[in-house]
Amino acid sequence: EAGALADHLADQAYEAIAIGFIHAYRNGDHERQFRRILRQRMPDVSISISSEVSPQIREFERFNTVCANAYIQPLMASYLRHLEQRLHDAGATCPVFLIHSGGGLMSVDSAARFPVRLVESGPAGGAIFAADIAARHDLDAVLSYDMGGTTAKICLIDDGQPHTSRTFEVAREYRFLKGSGIPINIPVIEMVEIGAGGGSVADVDTMNRIRVGPESAGSEPGPASYDLGGVAPTVTDADLLLGRLNPENFAGGSIRLNVENASKALDSSIGSKLGFKTSNTALGVSEIVDENMSNAARVHAIESGVDIETYTIVAFGGAAPIHAARLAEKLNIQKIVIPPNAGVGSALGFLQAPVSYEVIRSYYQRLGDLDYHGINQLLNSMRKEATDVVEPGAQGQKTKEIRTAFMRYIGQGHEVSVEIPVKLEEAELDSQSADRLTIAFETEYTRLYGRTIPSLEIEILTWSLQISTQGSDGLAVKMSAHAYAPDSKEFRKLMDAESGEFNDAAVYDRLSLAPGAKIEGPAIITESDTATVITQRFEGQVTDGGYMVLERMNSR
Repeated sequence: EAGALADHLADQAYEAIAIGFIHAYRNGDHERQFRRILRQRMPDVSISISSEVSPQIREFERFNTVCANAYIQPLMASYLRHLEQRLHDAGATCPVFLIHSGGGLMSVDSAARFPVRLVESGPAGGAIFAADIAARHDLDAVLSYDMGGTTAKICLIDDGQPHTSRTFEVAREYRFLKGSGIPINIPVIEMVEIGAGGGSVADVDTMNRIRVGPESAGSEPGPASYDLGGVAPTVTDADLLLGRLNPENFAGGSIRLNVENASKALDSSIGSKLGFKTSNTALGVSEIVDENMSNAARVHAIESGVDIETYTIVAFGGAAPIHAARLAEKLNIQKIVIPPNAGVGSALGFLQAPVSYEVIRSYYQRLGDLDYHGINQLLNSMRKEATDVVEPGAQGQKTKEIRTAFMRYIGQGHEVSVEIPVKLEEAELDSQSADRLTIAFETEYTRLYGRTIPSLEIEILTWSLQISTQGSDGLAVKMSAHAYAPDSKEFRKLMDAESGEFNDAAVYDRLSLAPGAKIEGPAIITESDTATVITQRFEGQVTDGGYMVLERMNSR
């Protein structure tokens, strides 16, 4: 039957084939055998098998993942090989790496085999960037806030490590609605993404409420204020009318913003329908955006079992520093860090990413009858697979290993990720391991849900092993010992979101601020790729490393 099917497929001129057998997560021999049969008849076809792409239990997610990998593999493999050759021809003889969705680097060979691991690679760079900032500022709990032209991404970082997941969705029918897309099983940095960027379009819904996103004006024609033909009002247009942006010096002076176009767009699409004057319409758009983001952060924090008010916001991307202070006010967060070059934070994160690779395998076990010999064999094979990918790129750097068990009470539908305790990392699992795993599981379960269920047995469905380079520790950032109040020769009318009134705000060029500069809000800090808005509830200070740290003033 396999031969007959292979003959049939060979007659159809397919570019790629995905193979998924229902129990291949446990044993991939038959998938590999069928791949050999196909390659004998179709040597030039790309073939992906589920036992290599995503060897995890739950066949629906696994088959989705192998199909997605097969779908993009011919195009990505060709592109990556072409890129590598062009770089070589240009004189770049160094190895080429790509960032993957888990926040690490992988070689071109690995990326060509498993291109599905690159799907969420862009936002992962921002999370790595924020994690590095957290380490430099000795921050244990950070909310990474990345807002660009189309979307805003929120990620929780605890103890210097972004939260991770094994599953995310692509091709959502409703772009930002969880559960409306196709689940893909690969290691990813866990984020919440909403349609709230500078180019997000605002309008009025059927219930006469202001709605923002998920549609975006993009860069062409862009917001109405770009004066490139766009007529739909956007978040950037609202920020301009609220005094947050300088129309003469946007994007380092490369774009002159048209205030009149922004006003017309907001008035015609929203203000005239709701009876608002222009400034109130702009404030309404901004407030909806900020509330959407703060609500997403609240829900994500609750789902993760953490108190969002104890976190520090690290804001980057072209639009995040503009909205970060208002987001902090809504979330009752006390501290914000705006890094230098915030507008290109994700790109800088790519340069800080470690060489890493995570291997995931489903291997069902009950803690009451733990087959630790079989688990050790599995982990050893996973370690070899991960090391083979990481070692060529590590180039002598020290590596670290993180092992995780995905555990649950029998009868539950979803697992809790539990990092295998340090004592188990120092040696192979043994007869005492079940007790240590039980303690680790109950600790994490209690953190998430506030209780345990003593009468139920615990089971493990899946195991994860990650090898990554450790890299070097960045220099710690400290406040300057010499604080001073800088002079400002420019003032601008800036609307206060709470009162709805325009106030005089001092304007500073960030490059002119030396370490120790201390600025009370309301104020605006300008730079070529973004602007930082300091509301009247916050005070900003420049650190020795050029970071802008905003802290809430208790008296306001």
